[in-house]
Amino acid sequence: MSEPVAVKTATDILRQEHEAILRMLDVSAAAADRLTAGAKVEPEILAQLLEFFRLFADRCHHGKEEDLLFPLLERKGLLRAGGPIGVMMDEHTQGRAQMERMTAAAEAYGKGDGMAGKRWAEAMRRYATLLRQHIDKENHILFVLADRLLSPGEQAEMVAAFERTEVDKMGAGTHERLHALMDRLSATLLPCG
Repeated sequence: MSEPVAVKTATDILRQEHEAILRMLDVSAAAADRLTAGAKVEPEILAQLLEFFRLFADRCHHGKEEDLLFPLLERKGLLRAGGPIGVMMDEHTQGRAQMERMTAAAEAYGKGDGMAGKRWAEAMRRYATLLRQHIDKENHILFVLADRLLSPGEQAEMVAAFERTEVDKMGAGTHERLHALMDRLSATLLPCG
């Protein structure tokens, strides 16, 4: 794992959040590998992984992009329709569809459906592939454009708005709780934690 990025701009925060999401994709891949091999994974672990992606990746991270970054970039002239913002929005929607599949499979798995673990693993792998490619596009294309288009003042205003968004979208203390969950699940599922 790389050293944490010094947070100075809104795009730095989003890149740092990407690192946490990528780490949880690795954790989820370990769970998917176990399920595919027919090993048992506690249903609570699947629920916790989904909680992280639902709250942290989607509601908080994608929420910051959709509610704050993307509209500002549009006002700066970056196109939504036919442009990078539209692609990112479409991929957010695709990710939510995969999360619905994972949720249904996790619920069935918890009720004893023997094939549901493999369905969860398959949906998780599709979700992970999508998110890894999505993160790469944001880090190397969209955020580079944002860094060019946004003034230091606009970046600073967005940093403050991001802090408010975390509390509004997830509740006070949830960010910290989810990072602690990430550490616990990493220690449980990854060979070297």
